[in-house]
Amino acid sequence: MPILEGQGVTKFFGGLAAVSNVDFHVDQGEIVGLIGPNGAGKTTLFNLISAAFPISSGEIRFKGQKLNGLKPHQICKLGVARTFQETKVFANMPVLQNVLVGAFFGSPNRVSWADAAREATQALEFVELSAMSTIPAKDLTLVNQKRTELARALVTKPELLLLDELMAGLNPTEVSESMELVTRIRDRGITILMVEHVMKAIMGICERIMALHNGEKIAEGTCQEISCNKTVIEIYLGEEAHAGN
Repeated sequence: MPILEGQGVTKFFGGLAAVSNVDFHVDQGEIVGLIGPNGAGKTTLFNLISAAFPISSGEIRFKGQKLNGLKPHQICKLGVARTFQETKVFANMPVLQNVLVGAFFGSPNRVSWADAAREATQALEFVELSAMSTIPAKDLTLVNQKRTELARALVTKPELLLLDELMAGLNPTEVSESMELVTRIRDRGITILMVEHVMKAIMGICERIMALHNGEKIAEGTCQEISCNKTVIEIYLGEEAHAGN
C-alpha cells in the first residue's frame, strides 16, 4: 500500500523543468532507491516532497493527504523527515542539542524538556553516537555528522524518511555500516526513499529503484531490472558497472 505517491510532479525554475511530469510511489515498509546523474532532479524531488520548494504542477500525497501547499514543518509533523545532500548541523552546538532540535520541532504536540532529552538520547544510542553527545558537531568526522543529522531526523518519529546521499564521501567500511543502519531503520517500521550514488548501497538494500535523467523518470524496477536496463546503463551506470566492476 503506497505511503507516498506523486502524479505529474513538475518543478520549473524559470523556463527550466528540473522535474518534469514524474509519477512515483513508495509502498509502506519499502526501501526505494532514487538514482541518476548529477542534475537529474533527485534532490529537487526531495525538496518538493518536503516543501522546501513549492511544486509547479502535479500532486504529491502522503498517506492519502495532499502535500501541495503545506509548509516544511507541517509535513514534518505529519511524519516525513529528511536528511540533506550537504550535511546541515549546528556546528557550534553539541551533538545532543543538535538532536534536541528535532525532538522539539517534529512533534505535533508539546514536548517537555525531559521527554525531548530522553528521546534525543535514545536516537543517539540507535546511531551509535552516545559517547559523542557533548562534542560540538563541527568537531565530528563526516560520517558522524551524517549520523547526527540522521538522529535528528529520527527523533521527529517519522513514518517516511528521505535520505539524500547518506553515504557520499564515506569509506567502504563506513558504507557497509551505514547500509546496516538503514536496514535497521526500516526494521523499526520506517519507510525509506534514498538518493544515493554508491551503487553498492543501492543494489544491496533497496527493493526497488527509480532512475531520473534531465528531470524525467527513465526507468523503474527491481535492482536486477535496473542493472540490466539499457537506457540506465547508457546514461548512468555505464557498461563497466553493468559488467560488475
